[in-house]
Amino acid sequence: MKGIILAGGTGTRLYPMTLGVSKQLVPVYDKPMIYYPLTTLMMAGIRDILVITTPHDAPAFHRVLGDGARWGISLSYAVQPSPDGLAQAFIIGREFMAGGTGLADDLRRAAAHTSGATVFAYRVRDPERYGVVEFDPTGRAVSLEEKPTAPRSSYAVTGLYFYDHRVADYARDLTPSPRGELEITDLNKVYLAQGALRVEILGRGTAWLDTGTPEALLKASTFIQAIEERQGLRIACPEEVAFRLGYIGADDLLQLTATMGSSDYGAYLRQLATDPRSI
Repeated sequence: MKGIILAGGTGTRLYPMTLGVSKQLVPVYDKPMIYYPLTTLMMAGIRDILVITTPHDAPAFHRVLGDGARWGISLSYAVQPSPDGLAQAFIIGREFMAGGTGLADDLRRAAAHTSGATVFAYRVRDPERYGVVEFDPTGRAVSLEEKPTAPRSSYAVTGLYFYDHRVADYARDLTPSPRGELEITDLNKVYLAQGALRVEILGRGTAWLDTGTPEALLKASTFIQAIEERQGLRIACPEEVAFRLGYIGADDLLQLTATMGSSDYGAYLRQLATDPRSI
């Protein structure tokens, strides 16, 4: 099983903070944004992951993430020369995906399917800003629309997708939209037309947060801060996920903290390594 994180794009809605750093490396409270999708894939049991970046930002991602070995996973890299749409990731990653198949329980259930596609929908107050899925009275998905002016439901399709081995071929055959991009909604429509699209609804106990504007980024950081400080637990901590899943041991975890100094993050990991039941 393999995963792709598309970390390309220019992040223009976050200018000027993204003039010198990729949006996906901007911190959401206490860790880089890319840690959140990375740990989501790890929680799904996916350990072979391709990170697609811009040519300019590629060295920074290598410095931050490395090859993934310290977390017991394998990270590979590819570049997207220009922001030509989310669906292009499957064309760029075609060679990487050869031989592979396309929260925690929800993710693992989706990952277990060997055919078709699974997307995740989340109820939002402003669906016109997103790709929207419409359901019939039985809960079956019947239509998908990208940023509709009159949304047919309040459920947005999130940026988490599971696809079978056919996805690269389908992405290759897509026609660019009027804005010149290969739209992920059009890719999902291919599966929908075949009756092969499953939609999992993320319930009220799950938070899906937008980070596309400075205001949204601040709200997301505040949300993460509130939960972490209230519960004393870390969200999207790849070291902890790797340890909990048995990818690394306590000694490995302690070794990772050697360069973290007196940071709260390092102290949390040292406590986890020495007394896992306390966290």
